[in-house]
Amino acid sequence: MWIADHWKDYEVLDASDGEKLERWGEYILIRPDPQVLWNTEKKHPGWRTCSAHYHRSSRGGGEWEFFRLPKIWEIGYRGLTFRLQPFSFKHTGLFPEQAVNWDWMSGIISRAAAEKPGCQPKILNLFAYTGGATVAAAKAGAAVTHVDASKGMVTWAKENAAASGLGGAPIRYIVDDCTKFVERELRRGSRYDAVIMDPPSYGRGPKGEIWKLEDQLYPFLKLTAGLLKEKPLFFLINSYTTGLQPAVLAYLLGTIITPVHGGSVKAEEIGLPVTESGLILPCGASGRWEGSQIKK
Repeated sequence: MWIADHWKDYEVLDASDGEKLERWGEYILIRPDPQVLWNTEKKHPGWRTCSAHYHRSSRGGGEWEFFRLPKIWEIGYRGLTFRLQPFSFKHTGLFPEQAVNWDWMSGIISRAAAEKPGCQPKILNLFAYTGGATVAAAKAGAAVTHVDASKGMVTWAKENAAASGLGGAPIRYIVDDCTKFVERELRRGSRYDAVIMDPPSYGRGPKGEIWKLEDQLYPFLKLTAGLLKEKPLFFLINSYTTGLQPAVLAYLLGTIITPVHGGSVKAEEIGLPVTESGLILPCGASGRWEGSQIKK
């Protein structure tokens, strides 16, 4: 398992009975987590003194109960700054477990940029959400194309970049359906050194386009692989879909990208350490393809 264990401003304090107790900077939140099937004693005082609690409804969805939480606050990670706010369906605008992937790709980008001074690796970030991977890649020295179907999420990503001191970085923000954008880039002859994708299990594009992961991931991955340069740096897929195992991500990358570009494939669950119990909380899976020309 790849573990995001370098956070200082974020921490999973405890987890029990379908919920996790988290510290986001100075604020403590309780949010539901379907992976927490155990019911251990809730000894940590944060369970009783939290800043906000998201209560899941038996009818689906849920709602926040606020005690002392601002509408917007910030946390940092290795020189990056992220704006947070509670919004529908328990989210805060950031997935902290992805830091383990930010560190991995930032290392590759930094080494590639150092090998060719003055040349910025071109990175495509699809389903890019609020831009955690975008700002990490930009800080490492990449020129990033950030694509998401939600105008609100793209605006949020711009705010994260500005807060991180990257307001003037070479980031191109695109509000569009990811499939249609990739198709247009192929027609234009655009090529990238690396691709990041974090596709949802289910979603709709800005014009009602339907996305269902199980049906569309393989053809979409095959389509997107056509945007890679001759000697690409990496390809990263993230998945939060229950049942989509790391081995499946490895097989997809291995059958589509490796035959063309060589390199190596690895896939693992990603997780976060739980302070109270010492357990690692599973948080989805990632598949990584890495080019063989990258120097360690």
